[in-house]
Amino acid sequence: MRAPRFVALGDSLTEGVGDPVGDGWRGWAALLADGLAEGAVEFTNLAVSGSQTRDVLERQLPAGLALRPDVVSVVIGVNDTLRCTFDIRAVAARLDAVYAAFTEQGAVLLTACLPDPGAMLGLPGALSRPLARRQRAVNAVVHALSERYGAVHLHASEGAWLTDRAMWSADRLHPGERGHRQLAVRFHAVLAERGLARGTAPSPEPEFPAPTKSASLWWLATAGTGWVARRCTDLLPQLLTLAADEMRHRARGTSARLDLRASAAVSAALAGLSVEPDAA
Repeated sequence: MRAPRFVALGDSLTEGVGDPVGDGWRGWAALLADGLAEGAVEFTNLAVSGSQTRDVLERQLPAGLALRPDVVSVVIGVNDTLRCTFDIRAVAARLDAVYAAFTEQGAVLLTACLPDPGAMLGLPGALSRPLARRQRAVNAVVHALSERYGAVHLHASEGAWLTDRAMWSADRLHPGERGHRQLAVRFHAVLAERGLARGTAPSPEPEFPAPTKSASLWWLATAGTGWVARRCTDLLPQLLTLAADEMRHRARGTSARLDLRASAAVSAALAGLSVEPDAA
């Protein structure tokens, strides 16, 4: 019998940014792979930093299907919220297509909801609330589709780990080694509960010493700042407009309308998807 195959799709989180090993990144998916079986596991990481749901659908999905994985992780969506082109209908349709393609092949699907980037970056309320609303919308779609396709879902958008600075890298958007290990440990636990992980659970304790404060600040001032800037440049004008709209609604006491509008958009996005897979 061949070794089980685990394929990871996504963005910088799954690529492993924040958990450096040698000249590259390792990350939670690679840590999890070692614990999926008692023997060897064939692991392929297709995640690329900066990817959006469109990239996963158009580029990573074909490569992933060709590998015919036994287990596949699809953790994506934050970069969509950081773009002026954000469209929850499009996000839902793309995720639906990706989830369906892998489950039709018989793969075990791993998904996760994620924290909103505005809160993690510590942005002012008027700027962070629109991003939080977008991330909640993405998470609601991921929750609904994960249930629809029977995915192994991790609630990574909540818990004490979000406020524990030891879990996060200097940019506040990516976990450090300890945070990546936390994700791997939690994924392994939910897989083990279903009898889908038979290897040893990943260790929660870091293998390498945490970067010094000066090293973290240097990374943030060079590569880290550029990473954030490249992903937010096209969003900034729209984000300022969203912030102005946020403040107007707060002044009028009508902020609830923005939440209702976002909820309605999620409902419409899910209602617009194809018929349930098991429906005749």
